[in-house]
Amino acid sequence: MATFSRTAAKLFYYARNFARDRSPQSLFRGRLASRLEQARLSGKTVRERLNYYNKLEEPFVPSLDAIAVGKLPTSSSMYYYDLKEFARYFDPGLLIDFEFGDVVGVPELPRIVKDRPIGDDNANGVLMKLNKFRHFYMPPDELSFADKRPMVVWRGHLNNPLRTRFVEKAANLPICDAGSHRADAPDGYRKPYLNIEQQRRYRYIVSLEGNDVATNLKWIMSSNSLCLMPEPTYETWFAEAQVEPNVHYVPLQPDFSDLVDKVAYFEKHPAEAGRITAAANDYCRKFSNEQDEQAISLLVLYKYFVLSGQLKPDPEVWRFIAG
Repeated sequence: MATFSRTAAKLFYYARNFARDRSPQSLFRGRLASRLEQARLSGKTVRERLNYYNKLEEPFVPSLDAIAVGKLPTSSSMYYYDLKEFARYFDPGLLIDFEFGDVVGVPELPRIVKDRPIGDDNANGVLMKLNKFRHFYMPPDELSFADKRPMVVWRGHLNNPLRTRFVEKAANLPICDAGSHRADAPDGYRKPYLNIEQQRRYRYIVSLEGNDVATNLKWIMSSNSLCLMPEPTYETWFAEAQVEPNVHYVPLQPDFSDLVDKVAYFEKHPAEAGRITAAANDYCRKFSNEQDEQAISLLVLYKYFVLSGQLKPDPEVWRFIAG
């Protein structure tokens, strides 16, 4: 049933975006002023999140490789549709720098990205909610923590030393069901595929970064399972840098030497586990407020175009952004 629902949602995603692309784009541009006014009235939380995703403060000039809004490449379809959803409200001649896919460094010039390294000097990575169908899938979890299997689970591609180190550590631990379902996984580390619903039957789910962020962090934190992970080093629209250890997740040492002790502790202190999962659930709820999500997305691009000198700011909207 979950697979069917996911497939249906994906078909709807493409159908809706296809229809948007075929509609007269002038209709969207004509609504920009009213959409910005609605965003301006959204409040402090929207402003704070907008300025977190778009940390730019100084004027800049787009690069020579910048692409006009009306000519965004469609090759990476989900990235294209997620950016175009809000870019279509602006003049098609405005130039934009962007990088689709996994971004492992901070761009030299301001650029729209899905993710960026966590740090104080990452302002050139302007975050948008890209590839959101994959990264922001947070289905409801009906199974309580107490009713889950008292074990640790992880599945994924062994594409970096951190993940390999974890599987090596977990291999001989009876409390762990960890490995890779991929055919290229080494012998002894290969495990049967488990979908999200199957993984959420375990009390403890480990989140490990891959090429950049850990895709599973969002659906773990929105579940009734306890998230265990080392401190994140990349962030997306989910603002992983604001996810707090011992508040929203259980921190693990990079060598996973504390894994067994952490699980033993929460097996004896289920109320503590409940406190953390409740806080994690609460953190996730803001991403389901579609009105705020759309307001922030539109304002992130608006701020980008104003600071790039291509758009004259509306005084009221700019005053809202500046706080």
